[in-house]
Parts: sequence; C-alpha cells; structure tokens
Amino acid sequence: MIVQMENTTAAKIEKKLNQLRDENGVVTLGRVLTLVVLAQAGHSEVAVEAANYASHEHPCRIIVHVAHSRTDETRLDAQLRVGGDAGASEVILLHGYGELAEPTETLVSALLLPDAPIVAWWPHDFPENPSTSSIGCIAHRRITDSSRAPAPFESLAQLSQQYRPGDTDLSWTRITNWRIQLAAVLDQVGPVKVREIVLEGSTVAPSMVLLGVWLSSKLDAPATIITDDTRRGLDRVCLVTDDGSVQLHRPGRTVAVLSQPGQPDQQIAMPVRDLNACLAEELRRLDADEVYGEVITSGLASARITTRTVGEEAAEPSENTTVQGHDASASASAEGAGDE
Repeated sequence: MIVQMENTTAAKIEKKLNQLRDENGVVTLGRVLTLVVLAQAGHSEVAVEAANYASHEHPCRIIVHVAHSRTDETRLDAQLRVGGDAGASEVILLHGYGELAEPTETLVSALLLPDAPIVAWWPHDFPENPSTSSIGCIAHRRITDSSRAPAPFESLAQLSQQYRPGDTDLSWTRITNWRIQLAAVLDQVGPVKVREIVLEGSTVAPSMVLLGVWLSSKLDAPATIITDDTRRGLDRVCLVTDDGSVQLHRPGRTVAVLSQPGQPDQQIAMPVRDLNACLAEELRRLDADEVYGEVITSGLASARITTRTVGEEAAEPSENTTVQGHDASASASAEGAGDE
C-alpha cells in the first residue's frame, strides 16, 4: 500500500502510520533497527531499492529524506509504503523543500522506532563530518560512499580526518570478497615475504586505494596501482614474493582465478558486489569496524602507494596515498564504483 501526503508534518505521518496498522494489521514487531537514508532528489529510488533488499535480511523501518531545493517554499511532502510495497519494512519517504531540505534530528525523531538502533546512510555526498551532523549524532552506525561523492579522493581524505568509531564506507565493503580470498591465500602460503603488491583495474577507484592500503599495511610492502581504461573495475591483485607471484585475477564478473607458484590454477566464485549486497552486509553489524578504522586513519596516512597507467614507467613509492600523475577525483565514476 502506498499513501501520499502533501504539505504535512512528522506528527501527522506517525498518526497516519498508526491508522494504517489498525486498519490493515501491519505491525512493527520484529523490526530490528531504523535505517535513515539521506538522499538527493532524482537519485532516491536506487537507495530505496537497496534498502528494501537489505530489509528482507534485516527487518527495519526505512526513513528516506530526499533533499530538494533550499530556495523553494518550505514544506514537507511524504509517501508511506507499507505491506507488500515495502518489502520486509516500512518505508517513509520525506521530500523536504526550503528549510526542510536539510535533514535534522527534529524532523525524523517522531518517526524513529523506540529502543531500536539507528543507522544513517548517505548514498551520495555526505556532510563534512558525518558523526557530528544532526542525524549522525543520533546514529549508532554511519555509512558513507566515497565512490559516489563528487570528489571521491578528497572524500577519502576527509573521512580519514573525521573518522569516529561507528563510521564505515561502502568503498571498503565492496572489497570484502577480495580481502577474504587474499587473507586465505596468505594463510596457505605461510610466512613468505611479500616484496611488492600490484593492483590492476580500469581506474584508481577509492576501493582500490583502500585495498592497497590494507595490503601494504599488513604485509609491510609497497603497493602499485596500474590502470588501463580498457578494463572494468578492479580485476587483478598480484603479490610478488621471492618464490614467485601469487595472483588473484577476475577477468569477468563472477569467477576469479588463483595462480600460485608450483600449483595448478584454481577457480573461485567471486561475483562483483552490487549496492544491495554491500548495504545488507553493513547492516549485519552495529559495532565499530576496527579494521576499517585502522585503514582509513593510520593506514591511509602511512601506506606506500604509487599509481601509473599501463606502459608508464613506475615511480618510486611515496609515503602516502597521493595519486601520482592522475586527476584522481575525476578518474572514479559512480558507474564504476560497484565493480570492485
């Protein structure tokens, strides 16, 4: 069921929800959290689709604030989706105009589930300091997506400076399968010294930088990111050791090939993770992601990362993640952000 409400208030929306429950038997029992989505006009449906998908695993109330023009007359329109139109959740879309284009705790407080954790998600751009924003202050977890921000690499630096426990970024979530497989490989090969780490893909995306930082920090080795615009997303990671190279190569979108010295190649199921899967993973935990915290702060500040295009002579590793020879903020696009 979908109900439209124009020029309304949060109190009227809550009253309408109670009425719909009484009339149609829709209940909130089993809702485990409130997901507050801070979206932009014209892009909200993609976020709602991902939230609905995640709600089948994590039944929740979804509050989506859609920011419209701040120069319009101040008003709040709403759309309520309950029952079959809301998956396993209740979806409340708030369209804010004028002064209400800015999402605030006051605006959503009446709609939050009582005694339930709050997760804030910025699917596009995010405030300068998510943890001190009006919504971020009340959230137990704060999810950003530097890959989809207007300036992805400046956003990574910003997240590093403003990090607080409870923060995470979907650029980190997208490389979960890569980290799992590479950690398993390192356990198999034993205490071997990795001399160099090479990551290959189409562009120097934030996910590639975070994976390079994680590997460089854990293995105490320099990392090089090699780009080729004929490829799609991250598709190869190579660990150069004294015994040869260990490579994890995903030429397509579903299967990766693991190559190790002295062993036959091994095929591994490793599909590209879409937005739905990444959001669902982040909602599985409400505690701080300590590994991400280390990578985005101390790791990002000290890792030895260089970048170059195919055929370009390698430069000496730098002591930080400054992208050498590329307009980093322009190289990562929203279309390629999910191909990690």
